[in-house]
Amino acid sequence: MDTARTRLAVGAGVFGLMFLTLAARVVDVSLLAEGQPRVAATPQAVITAEPRVERASIVDRNGVLLAASLPTAALYANPREIADPVEAARKLATVLPDIDPALLAPRLDGDRQFVYIRRHLTPREQDAVNRLGVPGVYFQRAERRVYPQGHAAVHVLGGTDVDGNGIAGVERQFDARLREQVGSPLQLSLDIRVQHVLREALGRAIGRFEAIGGAGVVMDVTTGEVLAMVSLPDYDPAEVATAPAESRFNRITVGVYEPGSTFKILSTAMALDLGTTRLAGGYDASRPITYGRFTISDFRGKNRWLTVPEIFAYSSNIGTARMVLEVGVPRHRAFLDRLGMTRRLGIELPEAALPLAPSARNWKEINTLTIAFGHGISVTPLHVATGTAAMVNGGVLHRPTLLARDPAAPLPVGERVIRAETSATLRRLMRLTVTHGSGRGAEVPGYFVGGKTGTAQKVGSHGRYLRDARISSFTGIFPAHRPRYVVYLMIDEPKPQRDTHGFATGGWVAAPAAKEVIERIGPLLGIVPEPETETIRSALAITLPGQAPARPAAAPAAQRQAALPAPERRVAAQ
Repeated sequence: MDTARTRLAVGAGVFGLMFLTLAARVVDVSLLAEGQPRVAATPQAVITAEPRVERASIVDRNGVLLAASLPTAALYANPREIADPVEAARKLATVLPDIDPALLAPRLDGDRQFVYIRRHLTPREQDAVNRLGVPGVYFQRAERRVYPQGHAAVHVLGGTDVDGNGIAGVERQFDARLREQVGSPLQLSLDIRVQHVLREALGRAIGRFEAIGGAGVVMDVTTGEVLAMVSLPDYDPAEVATAPAESRFNRITVGVYEPGSTFKILSTAMALDLGTTRLAGGYDASRPITYGRFTISDFRGKNRWLTVPEIFAYSSNIGTARMVLEVGVPRHRAFLDRLGMTRRLGIELPEAALPLAPSARNWKEINTLTIAFGHGISVTPLHVATGTAAMVNGGVLHRPTLLARDPAAPLPVGERVIRAETSATLRRLMRLTVTHGSGRGAEVPGYFVGGKTGTAQKVGSHGRYLRDARISSFTGIFPAHRPRYVVYLMIDEPKPQRDTHGFATGGWVAAPAAKEVIERIGPLLGIVPEPETETIRSALAITLPGQAPARPAAAPAAQRQAALPAPERRVAAQ
């Protein structure tokens, strides 16, 4: 009996210890670990504690996060293991309200072994699904691409598809690099602060003038780095695959437009650099130029002889056309070709358009006459900004880039396209346009803004100019005596307003928007407003006559015509 009692006591103690252990485990699972997510009781549902993402982050020049991948869980099912598809769909819909059980149930029925239910689940959703205990439902490791800055740089960043593959913008251009160097963020030249300012100013201008869209770019003139690139309307980067085509259209690198008078920067620089004209020279702008069925006239012209500074400041089409015609057709086209105006720019985006320009065979005198003032050729806004930078930075063309440059590295070596002396003259002329010409609306005290306005009619589907559809633009530099940045803004189809006296030209529409951008980004970029010193005054000094220089008006027309170069004589005669 003693032996039996001892054995019973030992057995009872062992079983008691087992039940006590089980009870403790139940308490731990049900109460103490309440907030911890639990996976389904199946080997396929095991989730890695800290999954590694498969795509590198993208940051701006200051290290601000622009794009990143977050680990998530995907929900899928094996229909062969689901006994009641209708009931399973109903249960899943109770914790995932966006799921339609009527549509899900048929997908959970059949002989397939894999059906996606939801691509990305939050941790809370994952825990709720797991608590349902639905047989045949599993989790799979996944990742989600997020863009913390929202719409701000969407046309630059582009986006990815549901499988994480880059399908637009930088995400597509650097898809392999982002996959292969996961631990090294891709640093862009963008400054997200400047990007936000540009987008806000552009949006306000579009709204005020009831335009259909617009574009803007801020570029470093010495390196070609793009600090901001905005195209409106835009879209949510998470919806790149479903966004409307109009919103996905990048007006900066894909849209090609006639640049209008902003092209006079290139035309004037070319004529001065090749020596066919002088700053003290001038041209007759007293009457329109008639060439066959074409007539070239000035908008609110002075109707007199104009000096070169006057031609630039008053934006004379007639004077510019005569100036460029002296250069000649072959040299004119060769100059624009050197500036890249006849080919795609090599920026790091897959979305880049080819300019629309006459071929070498079809480039005639009439093309030179109209292209001189920005008509008859269509380029992207980035072409204009890049060309402007080369004209004012000392005459060196740099390829535009979206990649941040190492500050410790030497400055990039570009291609010299004009002399440094010509570049200094262009800076004076651009400053003159803001102080005395059509760009007055862009003036910012202390920043010595220089610029050029542009207004061009849009071409319709029938190939003719549309009367009430125009592109209004402004390309500016600051500070003009020592340029650091180019600011270009374009408004697509602005409508005249009462407070602009019925005008919707570049000076009324784009120049004030550029002013807002410059006065806000200047301090962000470390440029402090400064008073006008004798050094600055000397660097920007230029003469704008109060009246036209004396001309031999009594000379017979035939004598005046004979003094012109051969191409000019043909135009004058016609």
